[in-house]
Amino acid sequence: MSSTGALSNSQRSGPEPGGSLPEVCRGFLGFLAVEKGYSPATARAYAADLDQVEAFLHRRGKTLGAFEAISREDATGFLAELHRQRQKKSSMARKLSTLRSFFRYLIRHRMLAQSPLAGLRNPKQESRQPRALNVDQATALMDAPARPGPEGIRDLALAELLYGSGLRISEALSLTVDDVRADRGFVRVRGKGGKDRLAPLSEAARHRLKEYLDERFALPHAEAEQALFLGVRGGPLSRRESQRIISRLALLAGVSQSVHPHTLRHSFASHLLQAGADLRSVQELLGHSRLSTTERYTHLDLRRIMEVYDRAHPYSEKTGKTAQGEGEAEILPDGGKDRRSPKAK
Repeated sequence: MSSTGALSNSQRSGPEPGGSLPEVCRGFLGFLAVEKGYSPATARAYAADLDQVEAFLHRRGKTLGAFEAISREDATGFLAELHRQRQKKSSMARKLSTLRSFFRYLIRHRMLAQSPLAGLRNPKQESRQPRALNVDQATALMDAPARPGPEGIRDLALAELLYGSGLRISEALSLTVDDVRADRGFVRVRGKGGKDRLAPLSEAARHRLKEYLDERFALPHAEAEQALFLGVRGGPLSRRESQRIISRLALLAGVSQSVHPHTLRHSFASHLLQAGADLRSVQELLGHSRLSTTERYTHLDLRRIMEVYDRAHPYSEKTGKTAQGEGEAEILPDGGKDRRSPKAK
């Protein structure tokens, strides 16, 4: 398999990312796809990042092909340009990570002795929590009136799968018909880094998927295509089309906030933790390699937890009410005052 062949399955229009990169970069991309087992989408993201770096270096009279001449100052200059373009710090960090991976590849294959990026830190990230629906909003979205015909059944099956099993949209769209075991209550998922896992299905998802599989044959090219979710023109459902599907269902459900496919994954994790699921189990269900990634969801419901504490705990300063009435202090046997009424202190 050639390095460029690893990227040839894109369904996007226009030139393929990485097509004009130097040969050493194409070798790196092939290494990611073949030896590291990265998905085509991930490999394309790396190629797009390298395209941007190459364009920046070209303006400096340099190229990734002559990697020995690339300096730390080139990397910091690239980051400065991204900052001037008002790119998010998370995007800047990802592009820097791509460049680091490229130099690690060169060192591993003994083409370079030391990375010019050694000691260069990522931009400090903003503290950003994932947005999630509340339970009522999620339920309303799952019960939204769908379009008539197999497309509408497909839409609801996709939504139930994203929320009921916590799949990434890329994982859901890569499912084949053979991956679904609705009768046994799970789907086989190919996650990031080529890691497979079994994801349980909710009862609602099992019902929706069975219903969809019974009607899937009515979609164009259903017999020739193994992808589970099909688009209206035949072939696998695209990310853009799936985004429109979820946005449409949210609008019909009366959900005012912007809802993306990943919002349903966030909601899945948040609602499990609210219901008392342990963090390690949620990590396995989400397919996270690091527990720290899952821990982000523990902050989602902190406001609700604090409201419950303030409303119910006897030592909470916001409780403000005791058996003697608001603002009154209960006299203790030793003559002291009950700490439950700070207003009376």
